[in-house]
Amino acid sequence: MCEAEVSRLVELWLEIDPNAETRSEISNLYAAKEYNELRRRLAHRITFGTAGLRSSMEAGFNRMNDVTVLQASQGLAEYIKTSTLKLNAAASSAKPTVVIGHDHRHHSKRFGDIAVSIFLLAGFKVYYLEDGAHDLVTTPMVPFAIDYLTANGGIMITASHNPAKDNGYKVYWSNACQIIPPHDKNISLEISQNLTPVKNAWKIAENISYHYKKGNLIYNKDLILEQYYKKLSGNLIFNKNINGLDNLPFIYTPMHGVGKEFALGVFNNVLNISSNVHFVDEQSLPDPSFPTVSFPNPEEKGALDLAIEIANKKSIDIIVANDPDADRFSAAVRIGDTHKFHQLTGNELGCLFANFIIENLIEKSTNLKNVYLLNSTVSSEIIGSMSQKLGFNFTDTLTGFKWIGNKAIELEEKGYLVPFGYEEAIGFMFNNVHDKDGIAALTVFLQLINSLVQKGTNVLDKLSEIYNNFGFFKEFNGYYKLKDISLIAEIFGNIRKFYNYENFNVGNEIIGNNKDFKIVYWRDLTIGFETNARNNCPLLPVDPSSQMITCILKPVNPQAEDEHIRLTCRGSGTEPKLKIYIEGKSDSEGRAKDLSITIWKLLKQEWFKPSFYNITEHCADY
Repeated sequence: MCEAEVSRLVELWLEIDPNAETRSEISNLYAAKEYNELRRRLAHRITFGTAGLRSSMEAGFNRMNDVTVLQASQGLAEYIKTSTLKLNAAASSAKPTVVIGHDHRHHSKRFGDIAVSIFLLAGFKVYYLEDGAHDLVTTPMVPFAIDYLTANGGIMITASHNPAKDNGYKVYWSNACQIIPPHDKNISLEISQNLTPVKNAWKIAENISYHYKKGNLIYNKDLILEQYYKKLSGNLIFNKNINGLDNLPFIYTPMHGVGKEFALGVFNNVLNISSNVHFVDEQSLPDPSFPTVSFPNPEEKGALDLAIEIANKKSIDIIVANDPDADRFSAAVRIGDTHKFHQLTGNELGCLFANFIIENLIEKSTNLKNVYLLNSTVSSEIIGSMSQKLGFNFTDTLTGFKWIGNKAIELEEKGYLVPFGYEEAIGFMFNNVHDKDGIAALTVFLQLINSLVQKGTNVLDKLSEIYNNFGFFKEFNGYYKLKDISLIAEIFGNIRKFYNYENFNVGNEIIGNNKDFKIVYWRDLTIGFETNARNNCPLLPVDPSSQMITCILKPVNPQAEDEHIRLTCRGSGTEPKLKIYIEGKSDSEGRAKDLSITIWKLLKQEWFKPSFYNITEHCADY
C-alpha cells in the first residue's frame, strides 16, 4: 500500500471520527510517518465474528473505539429489524427491542451509550441495564434480561478476562444465546453497508435524553436483578443445602471486576449468608487497570496468590473467584492441613457440579432418562462416563457457549430437562440462563461445599470418589503461540498430508512415526471428515474457516480396560494461538496423567515441531 493510499485512509478516518483523542492518535501517527502502523489500523476492518467484536482500544477501523462501535451498532440494528420482520409480519406494527449492558472497563460506559443511542435512532425500544449510579452488570445479566423481556437481541460491552487494553462488543440473539452462523456473516455484511453515521449519530447525550423522555429508553437494572435473584432462589438446585452456610468461612475475589455487587446479592437474597465472607480487598472494587494481576483471569498462574495469602492468615480453607465480567468461576481448596491450595480445573469443577446435580435429581426421584447434561468437545469425557452408568443423557458440542446454549434450547424444546452444561475454560451454565454464569456457579459451589461438610467429607475426597466410580480422566492442556496466524493453517495442512482420508485405516494409523499408540477415531471439522459417522460426514457443524481436529488413541500395550487418550487441536478464534486439549483415561490418576503428558510430548515431536515452525510452547511443567 503506497503513501497516497494511507493518506486516503487517514482522511477517511478524520472525516468520520469526532473523538479528539482518537483523531489525535491517527494524526500523530501520520505526522510521524508511521505508515506501517496506520496500515495495520486502517486498511482492514475489525472482524465481526460469533463473539461479536474484541480488540485493543485504539484509533483505527481495526480496533475498538467510538467509530467501530457506532458502525457495528448501525449494522446490527438494521439486521435485527430485517430479521424480525421476516420472522413475524406483525412486528411491523411494534417497536423491536434490545437489551444493552456494560462492564467497568475503560470506555465501556461510552461504548454502551453509543450503542443505546444508535438503537434508539433506529426505532428500537432499548432496555439499558442501568439504574442511577449503579450502571455495571455481569455479562450473564444481558441474556437473562433478553429472556425475561422477550427482547429481539442484546449487547454486552466487555472484553471478559482479556488484558486491560482490550474491550469487546458481545451480541446475543432473541433466544438469549450468543450468535451462531450465519448470523455473524450476515451481521458483518450489514455493518459494511451501514458505515456512514446516520443523522445526529454523534449527539449521544441528546439522543438518550430525548428518547428517555419519550419512553423509548428504559433503565431497568434493579428490576432485572430482582428477577435474577428470584430465579436463582426458585431454581431446581439453587435452593438446596443452604442451612449451615453461615458457618462456612470462605474468601471471595471478583478479580478487580464487577462481581462483588452481584455476589453480595446472592449471599443476601439467595443463600442467606450474613457472616464468614472474607474479601480480597485489593481486588474487590471494579478497576479497569487490574493492578494486582498480570492477566485478569482466575485460571492464570498467580491470579489467586493474594486470596491464598489471606486464606492462610485467617485459616480459611475455601477460595472462590469470578473473572472481571463474572461469567466464569474458579475455586481453590486447601490440601489437608498444609498451607498449599489446589486450584480446581474447569474439568474438575465440571464433574463436581454434574455429580452434585445428578445426586439432587435422584433425591427428587427425577426420571434421568428425561435429563441431558452437556459439555464442549474439548472438555472432559467424564460426564459421558457418568451418563452411561447412571442413565441420564449426554452430548457434546463445538467449543463455545453459543453452541452449548443453543443445544440446550433445542433439547428443552423436545421436552428434556437440561440443568447443566460446561466448558473446561471455567465456564458453567445452569438452567437459569443459556450462557455461562459465574455468579450462578458461585451459588451452586457454596451449596456443594456445604453439603460435603455436612456429610463429613471435602472436595478433594469427593473428586477421588467420583474418579473411582467413573474412571480417572486427567487432562494436560496448553497452547503454542505463533508470530504469524497463517501458520495455523499450514500446520494443520501438513498434518492432513500425512493422513490420507480416502484410505484412513482406523485402528492402524499412528501419530507420526511412533508405533506405541494407534488412532481409533478421527474427526476433522475443517474438512468435514469423521471416521465413525455415516459416509464420514461429521455430526457436528463443519467450518472451513477454522482449524479443528479431534482423535482418540489407544496404547498398543494398555495397562487397563478402556484405557485411551482423546486429543483436540484447534486454532484460537481470537488470538495467534494453536490450542491443544489432551485427556488420558485409565484406572489410576497417575497413569491417566502420564498418558496425557506422553501424548503432549509426542505431538510436539511429530506434529507441531516448535523449532521448525518457530512457535513457542506454553504448558504446565512435564
